Amino acid sequence: MAAALRALLRPAAAAATALPRARLPPPLRAPCGARGCSDGPPFRYLLVQKTGAMKNVGLIQLNRPQALNALCDGLMAELGRALEAMECDPNVGAIVLTGSQKAFAAGADIKEMQKKTFQQCYRGGFLAGWDRVATVRKPIIAAVNGYALGGGCELAMMCDIIYAGEKAQFGQPEILLGTIPGAGGTQRLTRAVGKSLAMEMVLTGDQISAQEAKEAGLVSKVYPVDKLLDAAIACAEKIARNSKLVAAMAKESVNAAFETTLTEGNRTEKRLFYATFATSDREEGMTAFVEKRKAKFTDS
Repeated sequence: MAAALRALLRPAAAAATALPRARLPPPLRAPCGARGCSDGPPFRYLLVQKTGAMKNVGLIQLNRPQALNALCDGLMAELGRALEAMECDPNVGAIVLTGSQKAFAAGADIKEMQKKTFQQCYRGGFLAGWDRVATVRKPIIAAVNGYALGGGCELAMMCDIIYAGEKAQFGQPEILLGTIPGAGGTQRLTRAVGKSLAMEMVLTGDQISAQEAKEAGLVSKVYPVDKLLDAAIACAEKIARNSKLVAAMAKESVNAAFETTLTEGNRTEKRLFYATFATSDREEGMTAFVEKRKAKFTDS
């Protein structure tokens, strides 16, 4: 929520500029010129490429620095298109989503939201398209440096794994603008950190640090700012070496723990576990283990 929250962020930003500048990661470049991984029009708000030693990791960088990567309609439409391209690419086994060192995403674009009416939001399904991030079947790792506020925090929580830079800040400050989170913030945050902390963050607009987020269970690991992206890519490469088919099953099963009862979740797990026995990759994995060799998965 860049425009409306500048006054809120200014003290923290000033403190950050007083610290020594960390080494910036190398710039991301689209693999097919300006058109990125998509056959559609060129990306304006994203930098997209495939990376890793086997080029099997999709890397998407939010690139709207003048607005602290505020999530405007155009950016989210491009993100959906980039994710769709990664989803359809048989060589991509995992995806990393990141921003800049100053901001993963400071929130939704308040200037776009300011004049909307209830009727426009309800009839148009405002923010409904954001759910595409959560429905991608391939694993997504959010590499969060700087601010992940409002919609930025919600976007990170739509991913499967969150790695944070040591200076990252997470928050849901919508209450300060006279509204509430609208893209899953009250739901995913509560499931991740528990009712008490989620209530405190949503009702006060207060932010938590990367270390506090790790202690609360919101993020899994914290890294130095300049090491974060490499760590996220390394994790994605490790995931991508496994069967893409079985990885999608594993992701579906874990997500069931958040979205269903324990009984229904266990039922889903059993169904997917049994389904692996219909795959060539399950047979290859167990045979390779017995034969003491490395498995060669074919995603079938």
